[in-house]
Amino acid sequence: MKKVITYGTFDLLHYGHINILKRARELGDYLVVAISSDEFNKLKNKKAYFSYEERKLMVEAIRYVDEVIPENTWEQKIEDVKEHNIDVFVMGDDWEGKFDFLKDYCEVVYLPRTEGISTTQIKAELKKQGILK
Repeated sequence: MKKVITYGTFDLLHYGHINILKRARELGDYLVVAISSDEFNKLKNKKAYFSYEERKLMVEAIRYVDEVIPENTWEQKIEDVKEHNIDVFVMGDDWEGKFDFLKDYCEVVYLPRTEGISTTQIKAELKKQGILK
């Protein structure tokens, strides 16, 4: 069995998220998704609209996802790869080169982001429309 892992906040879930999860799953037989915990987001000075548990519930409902785990630190990736017997690590290409250190443990793949959609873009549009502060 070929196992794949990817990481993200997965806040304000959109078709770009679904697209990258689908493409990640196509690289193997089993997809593990590590979602940034609320505590980790605070360390990154990032605020998610939905709590970790809410985001986990949504991501678990996606048919391409086999398992969801929390991401609590930047440093846990090597341990996650080892512990979950990961063959392929996947991230969006905006992170290109940042996780090449994992090549000692598994294949590293950077997938192109879906054009025209991002959580940052959605939040900016909602603020512009006065829906989000």
